[in-house]
Amino acid sequence: MNKKKRMFIRMITASLVRRRSRMIVALLAIMVGATILSGLGMIYYDVPRQMSSQFRSYGANVIIMPSGDGFIQEQALQTALGKFPDAELEGYTPYRYENTSIHNMPVTLAGINFDSIMKTSPYWHISGELPEQDGQTLVGAKVADKLSIKTGDSISAVNSFEVTDSTDTSRIPDYEIYTDPKTGEKHCDHALDLKVTGILDTGGSEEEYVYVSLGDTAYLSLADRGYDIVEISAAATQDKLSEYIDNINSSVRSVSAKLVKRVTASESSVLTKLQSLVFIVTAVVLILTMICVATTMTAVIAERRREIGLRKALGANNGSIVGQFLSEGLVLGGIGGILGALLGYAFAEIVSVNVFSSSIMFQPLLIPVTIASSVIVTGAACLIPIRSAVEVDPALVLKGE
Repeated sequence: MNKKKRMFIRMITASLVRRRSRMIVALLAIMVGATILSGLGMIYYDVPRQMSSQFRSYGANVIIMPSGDGFIQEQALQTALGKFPDAELEGYTPYRYENTSIHNMPVTLAGINFDSIMKTSPYWHISGELPEQDGQTLVGAKVADKLSIKTGDSISAVNSFEVTDSTDTSRIPDYEIYTDPKTGEKHCDHALDLKVTGILDTGGSEEEYVYVSLGDTAYLSLADRGYDIVEISAAATQDKLSEYIDNINSSVRSVSAKLVKRVTASESSVLTKLQSLVFIVTAVVLILTMICVATTMTAVIAERRREIGLRKALGANNGSIVGQFLSEGLVLGGIGGILGALLGYAFAEIVSVNVFSSSIMFQPLLIPVTIASSVIVTGAACLIPIRSAVEVDPALVLKGE
């Protein structure tokens, strides 16, 4: 390093140290701005993941139905599920509905997989316990009120069906066939004994069903068939979900996949507004940082008018004066950017834990972006004050005018 460069560095260092009170104010402003930029930047990029996780508590965001009058077969379902990345597929629950009667009242039986139901319907409120095996049932609150059923009761679901020459009665224990005197049709009642482990209370249509295992549904109906509908919960944005759905519909012709609009539309709307808010707040903070730095540098240059006049009288050109003041500002911007980038992660973590109740994902690329932005903002804020320094007339300043 030559003497000229060493002298230049000493001048900048000495200037910053001598006016440390004003420089600290500018440094704090830059540091606060960089902290907000880094923290909100991390939140901005992590908001889709956070919001997706939060909205999973509202239930499934994708449903799969048969494309025709048939049912969803297991092979077709697995092919459709394969279109979702493993990291984004949080769970799925197939449903099979059967009409039956309990206490001589018609009800709809819903066969589900109890091991996965809380992944797709985490909002379910159960008084009692979730069934763990065949022979146990979860009764919707409306059905329970209508039939006076409570937790711990034993009930019997009865399925009555027509008996023909092709009916396999070997699967019906102790069956009794009777003939309808009016039509002459033969019928058989098939009963399924169930233990009520809980009452489901959601405030929605889910309360109108009696939930049993898929195995019990097949046993009662004497038929092994596919599913009527499948609910899927995936941690992905609406655009990604639409892409997965298009892939399913184009490759698996026997099923039709759709978005659950009430979940995905709300998620997309809230996400867009939240990201816009983060962007606006960041922009406002950066503008305020520029104003604070510009004000501080204006005061510093006003104090150093005699120094600037003396340097010009000794032969310093405008370029060297601009270079010195601009370098001082850029040094402050670099230091403030580094400190702000480090503090930004802590700020983002506090916001994420208090708002979303989960940790933020660290974005290492935001560190150089924050430092570069701080330097650029500080440099831009110094341009107007530096212009006034260049316009100093050494003759007038040295005369004391």
